Amino acid sequence: MTDFQIYLTIGVFATVVLSIAFDLIDMMVAALLGVSVLIVFGILDGSDLMPIVHTASGPLSLLFGGMVVARVLDKTGIFAWLGEYMLRATGGSGKRLLLLIVVLLLPLNAFLPNATVVILVAPIIIRVCQALKVDFVGPLIIAAIVSNAAGMLTLVSDPATFLVGRAIGMSFIDYLRMVSLGGLLAALVVVPFLPFLLSQVWRVRATLPPSAPVAIKYPGFLALALAVALLMVVLFIIGESLPTRILPPQVAIIGASLALLVVYGMHIEPVGEVVRDVDWKTLVFLSAIFTLVQAFIKTELLQGLSIQFYHWFGTEFTLVALVTLASIGTIGFVIANIPLVAAALVMIQGYLVAAEAVPEIALAAGFTAWPNATLPVFIAMMFGGTLGGNATLIGASANIVAVGICASHGRRVSFMQFLRIGLPITVAQLSVGALYVWVLVSMLG
Repeated sequence: MTDFQIYLTIGVFATVVLSIAFDLIDMMVAALLGVSVLIVFGILDGSDLMPIVHTASGPLSLLFGGMVVARVLDKTGIFAWLGEYMLRATGGSGKRLLLLIVVLLLPLNAFLPNATVVILVAPIIIRVCQALKVDFVGPLIIAAIVSNAAGMLTLVSDPATFLVGRAIGMSFIDYLRMVSLGGLLAALVVVPFLPFLLSQVWRVRATLPPSAPVAIKYPGFLALALAVALLMVVLFIIGESLPTRILPPQVAIIGASLALLVVYGMHIEPVGEVVRDVDWKTLVFLSAIFTLVQAFIKTELLQGLSIQFYHWFGTEFTLVALVTLASIGTIGFVIANIPLVAAALVMIQGYLVAAEAVPEIALAAGFTAWPNATLPVFIAMMFGGTLGGNATLIGASANIVAVGICASHGRRVSFMQFLRIGLPITVAQLSVGALYVWVLVSMLG
């Protein structure tokens, strides 16, 4: 790649991010235009297809599968039923609503991808907010932030975390043992900020309307849809230990396929309507961002930074872990966390090879023999990549989904509106993550 192409790649990447940040153009259009420029100038070509698919297919499959299953469940009326139940549980209190959002999302995110959870709970939150006569934008932003943080509870909850875990061969159980507590702490950090960042919602005391019974539509259809969702959860937990080793993205595709089969078999609605209602805009946007990151990788700037990391820090893995958490967390403000983590993996693996912590074969796919001393670096990457994205509306797929849902209900969310809530929480969460990594280093050492 020539110097011109390197500078152009950096310029295109920066232009796309700034265009989204300053709301100059629709974010999907901005990302696609950036990809188009790189194709025209020969920076991206057919040889890049397989690396992009290798990196993007897992996270996008998780999102697609979750969207399909959520859409099928929505048709049963279960969300309206749960919304009525949650409304009664609030007692008309905005404070109780916000705390219930945290309580509801923690167990859901333990087993389902965070963007999927936002899709599932958004109709419930919107229904309750409308009944309490409060703006649903703030609670939905909090739902996305809590989902992202709680996405660290298990290996399958966040696509970015899954990318790192898969790259180092971390099992579901190993993840529970080493990372889950940190995810729980990061999620709970949100609670002290609620009275200050969402003060109008927190202070609400409303008189609830009379209870209106909400009937579940198509009970047989609901039973089958819930069975599919339960099967997905079970396979997320045990799939990798089966003889056929079913990975989480494959579980998501299986779940989507079975959900669509239920729709087809029960003749509740055409399958095409379910597929049409998938949030394709979010999927296209993330695909385009993955493609831009692949172009950035081709510049070999990340490989050069790997060597520079070794010159700066040598084999001080604790310091590297903390610097990695801070830098990826900060960059994650403006770059979607999934492709950011994919790019950072290339750099960190290169650094560890340069530091002679692992042989050069570690750069190849499938290497899992990472020494214990290197694990905090990867776990720090999980914290930085997952929590850093909470700051802005483009930082994580759950954020993008939440903003899209707000727009579909007539409330457009600006970059600065999300930043006002997301930034202070993110700084606190990254601080908790850094402390957790530091403690983990001493335990593994």
